Amino acid sequence: MFTYLNPEVRRRLVASGKLFRINGAGTKLDSEHPPPEGDLAINILGPIPLPIEIGDARISAEWYAAVRSTELAKVESLARDLREHGGQQFFAMLASSMAVNSVLVIGKPQDAENPLVRVHSSCMTGDVFGSQRCECGPQFIAALERLHTAPEGGLLIYMSGHEGRGIGLWAKAATYLLQDAGENTYEANRSLGLPDDSRDFAEAAALLRHFLGDRRFRLLTNNPTKISALNAHGLTYVTAEKHVIGVNAWNRRYLVAKRNWGHQLNESDLIVD
Repeated sequence: MFTYLNPEVRRRLVASGKLFRINGAGTKLDSEHPPPEGDLAINILGPIPLPIEIGDARISAEWYAAVRSTELAKVESLARDLREHGGQQFFAMLASSMAVNSVLVIGKPQDAENPLVRVHSSCMTGDVFGSQRCECGPQFIAALERLHTAPEGGLLIYMSGHEGRGIGLWAKAATYLLQDAGENTYEANRSLGLPDDSRDFAEAAALLRHFLGDRRFRLLTNNPTKISALNAHGLTYVTAEKHVIGVNAWNRRYLVAKRNWGHQLNESDLIVD
């Protein structure tokens, strides 16, 4: 287990139940012993009260931060070396290399028979900058609003390592230039020698199992591949709930490419408002 701040902080957080570890099945593991080599293990910090303001809505959520044990072990070793050699000023370099995913629990989805869930892939340009080249930002906000207004609330998992369908922000910037030269979003990936979609949903599946158990849930998505990816990790009780928003003149061509690749979008969904 790891905070890289201070071993005493780690002990206090573990004792209070705010720092724990789960396996790929979502089951809690012994905090003091490393998981078997090769097994998926995820460290989780939380719950952390997180008031959110989106438009006119004020949402009370509980935030959990999650990261793979393998990533933390590498960074912990480097952090130990930096502390021993007085290199604390380089800690920011360690943090920037970790894919720390987040879980937002809104209301009591664990008590619902068929709760609403969004597994959202990070998008710096859309979620943060408000870019209209994709629909990610509006989808993220609309998902929070839908979870907030659902009677039982819901769960949002934010996958920080999924930028650009898994290729990262630097490569994504290059694909934008290729798209401006005439390629669509999938052709641009291939031009760089990259997969159409390299996202890994193993961690999302483990987190869903931990927070929701084996209950069925509704997933806000237009992408059947996301459903298939969760099915492959044993979550076979997922139903898709359409989530179309944010269509504009800038991103319509991008969305047409998504539809041609298999996203459940029809012509009426692609009408520019």
